[in-house]
Amino acid sequence: MGEVLEIVQLGHPILRTQAQYVENIQEQHIQNLVDDLIATVGQANGVGIAAPQVAEACRLFIVASRPNPRYPHAPTMEPTAMINPKILAHSTEVVKDWEGCLSIPGIRGLVPRYQIIEVEYSDRHGKQQKQELTDFVARIFQHELDHLDGIVFLDRIESTLDLVTEQEYQKRIVAAG
Repeated sequence: MGEVLEIVQLGHPILRTQAQYVENIQEQHIQNLVDDLIATVGQANGVGIAAPQVAEACRLFIVASRPNPRYPHAPTMEPTAMINPKILAHSTEVVKDWEGCLSIPGIRGLVPRYQIIEVEYSDRHGKQQKQELTDFVARIFQHELDHLDGIVFLDRIESTLDLVTEQEYQKRIVAAG
């Protein structure tokens, strides 16, 4: 069981930094970080979290989609550690949908993302994984991968008209189903 860590907020310099490649996945610090990130994303009602969001500049994130108060319609999956992740290929189709971020509380934005991506990463045991991700889970992967490159979702929105407060999002978008 991991420890719940503090999530750094927009303005912290690590969120604008390129994260470093993880050399030794079996290192105890990395294994503990995986457990801590899983505990932290669960406690924060997130669907993903990247190491830089807890002030660790390494190429590691968790994808943990599940229905919760912030994302009531999210599909359910086991929390998955993705280490040194990359996108190998993507669809031409780009879809705009709502995103929020644990490091940017109180704001949601309509963000364009590829609908289908083929990805590669190492799991927490150091085994190479390759899979196709679609829709919401593909969106989480792309959002978290951006964190590893110092990009936040606000950088991807096309217009300030695509921004709403969390309160307005819950009232208008979630209530509408």
